[in-house]
Amino acid sequence: MFNCVPLTASEGPIAPSATKIPKAIVTHGDKRVDDYFWLREKSNPAVKAYLEAENAYTDAIMAPTKSLQEELYREILSHLKETDSFAPLKRGDYFYYARTEQGKSYPIHCRKHGNLEAAEEVLLDVNKMAQGYKFFQVAVALPTDDNRMLAFSTDTTGYRQYTLQFKDLRTGKLLPEKFERVDGVVWAPDNKTIFFVTEHPVTKRADSAYRHVLGSAKPERIYFEPDELFDLRIDRSLDRKYIFVTSESKLSTEVRFLSTDKPTGELQVIQPREPDHRYYASHRDGFFYLRTNDKAKNYRVVRAPVARPSKENWQEYIEHNPAVKISEFEAFQNYDVIEERFDGLDRIRVANIDGNTSHLIAVPEPVYSMGIDVNVEFATNVLRFHYQSLVSPFSVFNYDMTSRHKSLLKQVEVPGYDSSQYQAERIFATAPDGTKIPCSAVYKKGMKRDGKSPLFLYAYGSYGASMPPNFSFARLALLDRGVIYVLAHIRGGGEMGEPWRDAGRMNQKMNTFTDFIACAEHLIREKYTSPDRLVIEGGSAGGLLMGAEVNMRPDLFKAVIAKVPFVDVLNTMLDASLPLTTSEYIEWGNPNVKDEYEYMKRYSPYDNVKAQNYPTMLVRVSLNDSQVPYWEGAKWVAKLRATKTDSNLLLLKTNMGAGHGGASGRYDALRDTAFDYAFLLTQLGTGSN
Repeated sequence: MFNCVPLTASEGPIAPSATKIPKAIVTHGDKRVDDYFWLREKSNPAVKAYLEAENAYTDAIMAPTKSLQEELYREILSHLKETDSFAPLKRGDYFYYARTEQGKSYPIHCRKHGNLEAAEEVLLDVNKMAQGYKFFQVAVALPTDDNRMLAFSTDTTGYRQYTLQFKDLRTGKLLPEKFERVDGVVWAPDNKTIFFVTEHPVTKRADSAYRHVLGSAKPERIYFEPDELFDLRIDRSLDRKYIFVTSESKLSTEVRFLSTDKPTGELQVIQPREPDHRYYASHRDGFFYLRTNDKAKNYRVVRAPVARPSKENWQEYIEHNPAVKISEFEAFQNYDVIEERFDGLDRIRVANIDGNTSHLIAVPEPVYSMGIDVNVEFATNVLRFHYQSLVSPFSVFNYDMTSRHKSLLKQVEVPGYDSSQYQAERIFATAPDGTKIPCSAVYKKGMKRDGKSPLFLYAYGSYGASMPPNFSFARLALLDRGVIYVLAHIRGGGEMGEPWRDAGRMNQKMNTFTDFIACAEHLIREKYTSPDRLVIEGGSAGGLLMGAEVNMRPDLFKAVIAKVPFVDVLNTMLDASLPLTTSEYIEWGNPNVKDEYEYMKRYSPYDNVKAQNYPTMLVRVSLNDSQVPYWEGAKWVAKLRATKTDSNLLLLKTNMGAGHGGASGRYDALRDTAFDYAFLLTQLGTGSN
């Protein structure tokens, strides 16, 4: 069902050409013809053959870069401390941590009793567990409060379908219980009752919450979420007194609670769900503390007695500030910790529960990322938080909320790195409607703004997700070759609060795309780069962004990397049987509604491919992707090949043994990065360092 005629080495390879099998799709009287709908047939041998032919073509095209790929891989690897350990987390009398060993792809989960000088106990050696699998991931590794049992979940395909198991840490033996398709997991303080959420086998919607007592015959379902717009999540309050089961859509939540003193009790609702109302629960001293957007676009905090938690009993606790989004709220015994977003940046506020004093944790840089880390103790004055920036590696701190002294637990060591050689800055572009769009940039000092620098521009811009200006040791391979890296914080993300998110979704989604164009044009106008030196990248919903950009402004970019791109928007959102579709009607729109269909059709990348010149493109997909099926990128490439008018490279690379996040092993992931960087640098004419 495809044609691929091999040529001699001197003539070079010819790209595969997928067979056209027209399929008419009529929606609201609008007829679309999809020539490549057949590529959805994963079990069809012709589909696998086509993907493998595309891989062979990509490998042939990229063959001249093999030495550069190896050079980049070795260089990136030189900045990785292969044998290392992560910051330990104290749970009772034990210190839990993960570590890595040189030459091994996966972490080893361990603990020590009493102090960090004690003998090490290996809990999970993921390297041994992964033997025989192309993909392996441990998602949960959670001990009971008495540190005697371990709940852990694993995925062996990349489809993010996790199996929950239990290990007796006293004997090292696995228990016979095993549960499939498990997402969130929490223990009750009785150390034998576990609560978890499972997903639907087809739609992957997290729709059921279960309770299970170790050793009992089978788990008991304690709640089923019937609304297809909602997923379930499960948490436990920091003081260990309540289990929370939260039903959550893109715009609304509803929280149910259960006292851990009575783990066999019935769930009760805090506040019934309402349209456009989101709230999240914590507990302290008989009161629920609720972070809510009721009458507060960027959230406020209220409290209510456990016996009467509904809205009519809410008491104002932290007032709404339209300029500051309350992203997280954690109730310690004597302190409140509030994670905020202000002016596009994270910050952490610590407040005494008397409400009279509060302060921000000081930060040393103007462009950074920080957040509340894992905290397991309620009656403590020590907060654990993490911090990093475009030039500062990831660090974990303990912060004394009384003395305001912070102590570094762990900073990721980056061999051969000198932070003084690099500079970060914030840049603001102006969107067509006058909105200022922040961008975070990093480059090697000495960069000249003469329009000649290669520039790598990345963005996401969906789901209210903020793209933090994080450190990347792999990125040094680009910076050291003179590439400027820029992260565009476009609307649709959450960088500037909830209004920022709303201004880039549903019938305002076009703002996301025009914001990105404005950022690119600003960088060109201010002579950071030029169109023939500009490469862009986005993944998943950011891949949708890439698809929209190359349809709208193909002249603006030299090359594009689109990873697991969500580009077949109309077909995917019209298929309610696909994972994630129905729950995302309130992110993208419901194409069964005519007006929403027509708006989505304006930007759907697959539906807007046209006979024009396109930039050089590398499209990456994964065969076992549960979030954005492989066929979206594959169909897109096939249609682009048949339609575009240029001779620029168009490459499709399919990982035949991974899912949405790509390779699971760290060395394989670095190989993929080296491949992408070799593609990028070759297009920019910037090779060896």
